[in-house]
Amino acid sequence: MTTRIACLGDSLTRAQFSVDYLDLLGRRHPPGDVQLARFGANGDFAYNLLQRLDAVVTNPPDVITVLIGTNDARASLAGYPVEQAMKRKQLPDRPSAGWFQQCLEAVVTRLRAETDATIGLLSLPVLGQQLDGAAAQASQAYSRMIAEVAATNEVAYLPLHERQIEELRQADPPPISYREVTPAAVVGVLVQHAVLRRSLDTISRRRGLVLTTDHIHQNSRGATLIAEVIDAGLLTQSA
Repeated sequence: MTTRIACLGDSLTRAQFSVDYLDLLGRRHPPGDVQLARFGANGDFAYNLLQRLDAVVTNPPDVITVLIGTNDARASLAGYPVEQAMKRKQLPDRPSAGWFQQCLEAVVTRLRAETDATIGLLSLPVLGQQLDGAAAQASQAYSRMIAEVAATNEVAYLPLHERQIEELRQADPPPISYREVTPAAVVGVLVQHAVLRRSLDTISRRRGLVLTTDHIHQNSRGATLIAEVIDAGLLTQSA
């Protein structure tokens, strides 16, 4: 029997700038075992995800994964263009930790009320690769909030952040400072990838990054960890 999986999230799930973890997840199973549906939108905050749940609940899947909060966490960092993001994503309030948690709670509440799906909330990928840096600490703080929401609402918590921390500690990467991604930087990655035919992993390696191409978007190693955490936390139980 085919397990229908809806993957909800932001650009990491859209996979235009990241290695596609949905593809990697599908490859971990025999053909026909899983059917994956993508609900990812670039730049989304938890608030934006809450606004577009109709498409998910209209045809409820068997399993729902939620990977959201990276942009909320980024908005807490110095140098993030908050005003631009609020305008671009039509946010009614300034991003904050409390609002993120409130919106995520509302996402889970609606998914539980209007579907019978098994729901899993992923903690965030590590921002950057300096574990004592402000970016990594922000992704850890927001991951703790995700864990609280999962526990309160009795849905599965998928410890991606913890898994990536472990991977980075084992890799002992060079101390490259986190830099906020600009539109120009995103275009630069696209040019290297689409025009110069460099793989995302090559771009990542040339920059000395272990899990990402730009401190945020995932290379194969980072995306593989997302697929592994989903598989171990949800699919092996529902298979």
